[in-house]
Amino acid sequence: MDESSGVIASGDDIINSYHLPRPLPLWVNGQYAKHIVRGNFMTLSARPKTVEQGEWIAHQIVEHYRNLWNFVRVLHEKEDDGTTICNSTSCPRMSAGSNHSFTWLNRQREPVELPAFEYMTLMQRWISGKIDDTNIFPTDPSGVSYAHNPAITTTPLAQLTNPGESEWIGKRSGFPQNFVEVCQTIFRQMFRVYAHLYWAHFTDPFYHLNLEKQLNSCFSHFILTATVLDMLKPQELEPMQPLLDIWAANGTFPPESKAYEFANLRAGERLLELAGVEMGGR
Repeated sequence: MDESSGVIASGDDIINSYHLPRPLPLWVNGQYAKHIVRGNFMTLSARPKTVEQGEWIAHQIVEHYRNLWNFVRVLHEKEDDGTTICNSTSCPRMSAGSNHSFTWLNRQREPVELPAFEYMTLMQRWISGKIDDTNIFPTDPSGVSYAHNPAITTTPLAQLTNPGESEWIGKRSGFPQNFVEVCQTIFRQMFRVYAHLYWAHFTDPFYHLNLEKQLNSCFSHFILTATVLDMLKPQELEPMQPLLDIWAANGTFPPESKAYEFANLRAGERLLELAGVEMGGR
C-alpha cells in the first residue's frame, strides 16, 4: 500500500518499483522457478524440539555452505580455452544486476570492488575459516547441549542456576557470545553469492546444464532457513525479491513462513500471470 495515498499498489506497480531490466531475466519467469521435488521445505528448516538453537544454526550453516559451493564449483570449471565462466571480463564486479553491487573490506577495512570470482574466492576462505575455528564452531561432542523443555519452563537454564548471568544463543553448547552475529554475516555473504549466480549465471551455465531446478531447490530452502532463524533481514533480500514473490504466489513458501511474510504476493501473482503459470503450481 502507498502510505501517502492509502492506495493498494498493483502487482505491476510493485514490479515496476524493482527497476528490472527488460526483457526480464529468465529466473523471473515462473516457468523457470520450479524445483526438483515437491513438498514443504519448512520441514527441513524447522528445528527439532530437542536440538539446542545454537547447534541447529551451526548445522544449517555447514549444510547450506556445502550446497552453495557445489554450484560455485561449476563456475570455476575451466572452459576449453582455459578460462572460467565467471571471470574478470564477464563479471568485473560482484553484483546482482545493475542495481546491487557488493564490496569487500581490505586490510585497512576499506570497501573495495572486486571481480566476482575473486570476491567469491575470498568469501569462501573467510567462511571456511570461521567454520574451522573451534572457538566459534566448537567440535567437542561433550559440549553438545539439548534444548530445554518449554513445557516445564521458558527461563534459560543458565539463569535458573546462575540468576543474573548473561545468556545468548548457543551458550549452553559452547558457542561464543558473538556466534549469532558471525552466523548472520555468513548467511548474508552466502545470499550475495546466490544473488550473483541468479543475476549473472542462471542461463549460462545452470539452465544450459539443466541445473536450474537444483539451484532453485537449494536457494528456496536457504531462504526459508535464513528467515526462520532470523539470519537475514527483509531489506537484505531485495536483490532477489521478484523470485521470493513468485515462490510465495506459487506455493513454494508456506503462508506461515517468514519468507512468505517478506514477499509481495500481488507482484508474484502478476509475474506468474505474465508467464502463463497457474497459481500454486511448482
